[in-house]
Amino acid sequence: MIPKAAAALAILLTATALARARTIQIVAFGDSATAGYLVAWHESYPAQLQAALRARGYDAVVRNEGMSGDTTAGALRRFDTAIGPGTDVAIVEFGTNDLRQHVPMHTVQSHLSNIVNTLRARHIEVMLVGLGRLDLSAVARSKNILYAQWKLPPGKYRARDGAHFNAEGYAILVRQILPAIETLIARAKARR
Repeated sequence: MIPKAAAALAILLTATALARARTIQIVAFGDSATAGYLVAWHESYPAQLQAALRARGYDAVVRNEGMSGDTTAGALRRFDTAIGPGTDVAIVEFGTNDLRQHVPMHTVQSHLSNIVNTLRARHIEVMLVGLGRLDLSAVARSKNILYAQWKLPPGKYRARDGAHFNAEGYAILVRQILPAIETLIARAKARR
């Protein structure tokens, strides 16, 4: 017969091992650049990122919570439905539509700070993405989070509208952020 303390320790070690082995849940939270506007779903960056992570041996799911036309205010409204329980990593990409709608930059930064603060309060690792001329590095620095600036030359990396990325463009962006995402995954696993 196993003593109660040994049995409790075995249960605890098994539960810890299962928690560490749990699939990494990543949410790509953004606007049309995240949604994959004008490309097939499997060509969007979240789908390509998931494939790249799995090719590197990660048990990871990347959920696409991109919504074309969304703003930072819209992101705040749909935050709880987009970022579900069990999320380990969030990639946040918003702000371009705010600029088109002439939302003041301080409002965009405030909304993004609110999003990042809420993610961190939920113990979710965060990467912030700036798109094109929208530089959000100051927000990332102030929150001590990882940052990526998505800027590709016009032409062959663009979808037919000339503004959004095509599959090849997204593949380049995924290669650029992959090391940072692996860092966030390692941090998320260490928290478990």
